[in-house]
Amino acid sequence: MDGDTVSPEIVDLMGEVAERMLVDVDELVGAMDAAELELAPAFGTDAGLLADVSASNRANAVRLLTTLVRRDESPAPIDVPPEALDVARSVARRGIDLDVIFQSYRRGQNVAWRRYLVHAAAVVPSGPLLVELLDVSSRRMFAYVDHVIVQVIAAAQQEREAVIGGALARRAETVRLILDGAPIDPRRASERLGYELERRHTALVLWAHAPGEVQGALESAAATLARAAGARPPLVLSVGASTLWAWLGTDGEPALDAVPDAMERTQPNVRVAVGPTLVGTSGFRRSHDAAVAVQNLLAGYSSGARLSLYRDLEVTALAATDVGRAAEFVAATLGPLAAATPTAARLRETLQVYLDEAENAPRAAARLHAHRNTVLQRVARATELLGHRPGDRRLAVELALELAHQIGPRVLAGP
Repeated sequence: MDGDTVSPEIVDLMGEVAERMLVDVDELVGAMDAAELELAPAFGTDAGLLADVSASNRANAVRLLTTLVRRDESPAPIDVPPEALDVARSVARRGIDLDVIFQSYRRGQNVAWRRYLVHAAAVVPSGPLLVELLDVSSRRMFAYVDHVIVQVIAAAQQEREAVIGGALARRAETVRLILDGAPIDPRRASERLGYELERRHTALVLWAHAPGEVQGALESAAATLARAAGARPPLVLSVGASTLWAWLGTDGEPALDAVPDAMERTQPNVRVAVGPTLVGTSGFRRSHDAAVAVQNLLAGYSSGARLSLYRDLEVTALAATDVGRAAEFVAATLGPLAAATPTAARLRETLQVYLDEAENAPRAAARLHAHRNTVLQRVARATELLGHRPGDRRLAVELALELAHQIGPRVLAGP
């Protein structure tokens, strides 16, 4: 970075500011994500890519701030985080203009620098010492970002050249034409894909929360689920470091009831969204759109189910198209029951099962492994918090309970 001599006092102050920023790193990363999403709104329609962008922002922020916390008088060699290289490859695979990478880094840098200024001013009073601190800090921060930008753009260009040059490019291009609804000859497209488009299709979106730990796991999971469903080897397309699109081709209905057991043979941090089984080229596209909708619904809820079928979540997905309005609906419908607390969660679960069992307490108790009187006590408490009998607004209450169950923190109020 810079070759200037830096006083121990400035080095220590940089470390103190960095420590303060690390305490609020979640908020910092969220602000960086938002700034980059404003630049490239397409990120927000793709939960897998958005997760890669956020992972890269976090890795870069933590790497730089941790370096400053060490209080080295001479700048350490810059080590580019693997997450930063991963998102560059994801951008290249999706055909996004590489200038987005450059602009995103500058957006993120500006967010981080503004926050650094606030913390620095809280640590050092206005005067020559603050000016010197900001001068040295800016040179180190900007040198880090400049170095990383060069490396990630080079990685993206290399990935794009590899994609453009081979069979992967032809497969990706054909898939995207189909997904975009472009006019395409099914027979020719089938030949290019090595996958018959005239049969039935069940789309999958597979993703993982720790991409560095799942090398090849998504492809392996897709193959495992295809075998369990009685399908041919799946058509797969990697669209990022932690996201895979896949299609299961079958002549009849796939054996989806066998898929949950097969999930137990995949790596534990792999999650899968399954679209409906539909026929032909339009079915290929519509099943994929449905699977992506489920992934976008669940991707931010890491403790959710590992396997999610569109047929089970169609109503929830439609109701949560606008998550902000869904959260307002849940709060207005459930009142205090919408709290993100263990007590409220237990009452919601009991009430949901009770309503699902047509208000039959013994059957609800059997499903909940609880005593009948316990179920009735919880239902009575839930009714008290609702302010009315659940059956008075049954449809709204059941939908709000389902939203809370499926996407949890995204629509629940803090404790």
